Amino acid sequence: MNDKLYKLMNWPRIEGIIYSEEDNPHEVLGPHITGKSVLFQTFQPGASGVFVIAESENKKYKMEMVDESGYFACLAAGKIPEHYEYEVQYGKKESVRVKDAYRYHVGLTENDIDKFNAGIHYTIYEKLGTHLMTVDGVEGTFFAVWAPNALRVSVVGDFNHWDGRVHQMKRSKDGGIFEMFIPDVKPGECYKFEIKAKGGLTYLKADPYAFGQQLRPENASIVRDISGYKWKDKKWIGEREKNQQENSPISVFEMYLGSFRRNKDTDEYLNYRELAPEVVKYVKEMGYTHVELLPIMEHPLDASWGYQVIGYYAPTARYGTAEDFMYFVDTLHQAGIGVILDWVPAHFPRDTYGLSQFDGTCLYEHADPRQGAHPHWGTLIYNYGRPQVSNYLIANALYWVEKYHIDAIRMDAVASMLYLDYGKRDGEWVANIYGGNENLQAIELLKHLNSVMKKRNPGVLMIAEESTAWPKITGKLEDDGLGFDIKWNMGFMNDFINYISYDPYFRAHHHNELTFSMVYAYSENFMLVFSHDEVVHGKSTMVGKMPGVLEDKFANLRISYTYMMTHPGKKLLFMGQDIGEFREFDETRETEWSLIQHEPHKGLNRLVKDLNSLYRKKSALHALDTSPEGFEWINCISPEKCMVSFLRKAEKKEEVLVVVVNFANTAQKFVIGVPYEGKYKEILNTDAKCYGGLGRVNSDVIFVMEEEVDGKPYSFTMESAPLSASIFSYIPYTEKEKEQIERKKAVLAAELRAEEAKCEAEVAKEEAAKARQEAENANKLAREAMDRAREAEKKAVEEVKKAQEEMKRVEKLRREAEIKSSNI
Repeated sequence: MNDKLYKLMNWPRIEGIIYSEEDNPHEVLGPHITGKSVLFQTFQPGASGVFVIAESENKKYKMEMVDESGYFACLAAGKIPEHYEYEVQYGKKESVRVKDAYRYHVGLTENDIDKFNAGIHYTIYEKLGTHLMTVDGVEGTFFAVWAPNALRVSVVGDFNHWDGRVHQMKRSKDGGIFEMFIPDVKPGECYKFEIKAKGGLTYLKADPYAFGQQLRPENASIVRDISGYKWKDKKWIGEREKNQQENSPISVFEMYLGSFRRNKDTDEYLNYRELAPEVVKYVKEMGYTHVELLPIMEHPLDASWGYQVIGYYAPTARYGTAEDFMYFVDTLHQAGIGVILDWVPAHFPRDTYGLSQFDGTCLYEHADPRQGAHPHWGTLIYNYGRPQVSNYLIANALYWVEKYHIDAIRMDAVASMLYLDYGKRDGEWVANIYGGNENLQAIELLKHLNSVMKKRNPGVLMIAEESTAWPKITGKLEDDGLGFDIKWNMGFMNDFINYISYDPYFRAHHHNELTFSMVYAYSENFMLVFSHDEVVHGKSTMVGKMPGVLEDKFANLRISYTYMMTHPGKKLLFMGQDIGEFREFDETRETEWSLIQHEPHKGLNRLVKDLNSLYRKKSALHALDTSPEGFEWINCISPEKCMVSFLRKAEKKEEVLVVVVNFANTAQKFVIGVPYEGKYKEILNTDAKCYGGLGRVNSDVIFVMEEEVDGKPYSFTMESAPLSASIFSYIPYTEKEKEQIERKKAVLAAELRAEEAKCEAEVAKEEAAKARQEAENANKLAREAMDRAREAEKKAVEEVKKAQEEMKRVEKLRREAEIKSSNI
């Protein structure tokens, strides 16, 4: 080595490169002007010789091996060539031409880094990760990764034989981001980041921002270009905000793509493109408005159903590429079907190639296990207070909406984010700065995300799976709410399943569990859910939860779905439950679609289809969904009858519906109080034969009676089959019917008056006859009295005569006595 070249060598820095501990190799490697010459330096481990080929100048410079590990350098007179390559020789025969990655100084701008460090770079995924670029006419890929505590970071992949010494990255000025442009790296190539921690440990990490990842069990990231897809869903996107308003009908078909349909011959997964028409066909036929996909972000374990995410920016390779997934969403949108994504910001798995201890430190998680670990799930908790971590998550939610046209984000396990002591015992958690158990940093993240989502993407829904009584989940941000649009109603689900699981004989004692949901129905904007969580882990399927013999199980399930669909709130049902699967959800098999061929599965499926149709068409079932004016109990206080009846109302009284549900396993006759005069027609009865029932329905239009019942001025009587639900529509009288009714009322009134007059005449006649009879009786009595008086008078005369004769006799005797006495 000549003295001039030797003196130009920065040997400590060169040693750092050779031992892979240099964090700014661009300052050493590549071409550097020195006086009137150019110093070329390259590290090509294992090479026996290297030449600089300056094609534009038609020159070739032999480089000197300055270190036997493969470090080469040379001096060339003049300027840096516009185009040059290295010709690298291995042994005597093999040689390759490679472009020099260290001549390109590409990186994030200071503004990008500042925004990222502040947690407000909402498209950071366009800067970090991998991005195809053309620099100085050379095509390649730019790599960037946040790893502030790493000693050194390298890009490794198929293009450099996974050798971390070849492409060592440059640390940005602020020290947090490593970046590098590598020529000729094309879409589809696999890569990882090799990170050397400060303790000396070296390991491989998948790219947190990768747009693609290998199919498990492989786990390398994949260079993807996601900018080329041509969307055809402009009409849907333009109408989305109108279709997803607070009181829009939203009925969700929750599904796991891997179990919806499978290849008939191999039982393998179908591609996103193959699944799209199958999903559209079924969802359209059934009348659902949306599908909700269990997480499709890349994850290592099938049995996690996607809830333990490694590749947050990569659609899982199980079903194809990023463009394939775009096609899936686009196809559903063109068919008028919305797409909701399950999203998991609450925790992440410990897999060593993922986010855990990413740069040798707890970068994405808390270092303190009391803050950074879920003891029950075995996963790690994000450090939401670190701006770059919150930026990673916020940008990810926006990424799915803005790059994949997703219509709603359903956020998993929000309760575990809100509470520091979630699932933990005393001593296993750390209180906040005020001594409470509220996770203030997570709360700020949720508010931040919901705020920026609404500003950037109005009409996109944010849905929270939150199982506690935390207030104002769907409250406005300006009113100190969290800003979600919808909250899963876990209380309704738990109470109702508990109630319906009882034998009808015992339901009267649990009536409050049936009706309690209406006590708090308007405290949040709710979605009623019978989700995948309720049909796994030994909980049994929905039909399996129902009591009784087979016929009773399906009858109970039919009234369960009808009660849910007529109760205030959006709707969600997990796949397989609308056909009455008896086997719990299993990610290893396809849904048992063959069941639809058999009754009562076919009938149940038909019922869900008809309920979805009613829900969408009848405004009373959704128009005032979030307002107390949209619901009114008719009778909720007859637990002994195991029945409820209620009204669902819209703006117009003509749209009112009457719902009657008989949870007793016995036929009953109900008199239902209603507010309006008119007719009521049964438009759905779960006991109809087409649904698998016995056909005990109310087929005739029922006219009301002007008889007050349930505090309502009118009423009608209906027959309710055992374990059945009925929905009645209100039909006001037409003008003609009103005239006929008025004429009928007039005739009836006239007839009534005539009848009353007739009755009055009959009464008068009877009273006259009675009077005549009484008069006759009085005359008879008078005659009899007169006769008796005459007879008495006659007897009195005789008695007087007798008395006079007796007195005469006595007087005679007295005189005789006196004479006799005087003679003595």
